Amino acid sequence: MSDLTEGEINAIAEHEHMEPMIAMALGHYLITHDDEQKIKNIIMDDIKHAHRTGHYAHERVLRGVLQHFISSHPQHGDHSQTAA
Repeated sequence: MSDLTEGEINAIAEHEHMEPMIAMALGHYLITHDDEQKIKNIIMDDIKHAHRTGHYAHERVLRGVLQHFISSHPQHGDHSQTAA
């Protein structure tokens, strides 16, 4: 249904406090309506939250998710990963 990875869907679910199936639908909507920047912002917010709360292992996982998202959705010129 979506061209998002499991990690990207889980990041949306975490950020929006919803079940992964609902997050997949939201992600699909955002992708099909040219709002990849919103997904990128969600992942970056999750990274910031993980860092602030000391969940550094989760932060590293999310940074990998962000890196993959950016590489598979290069429509946005801003490739900065400053999230801490």
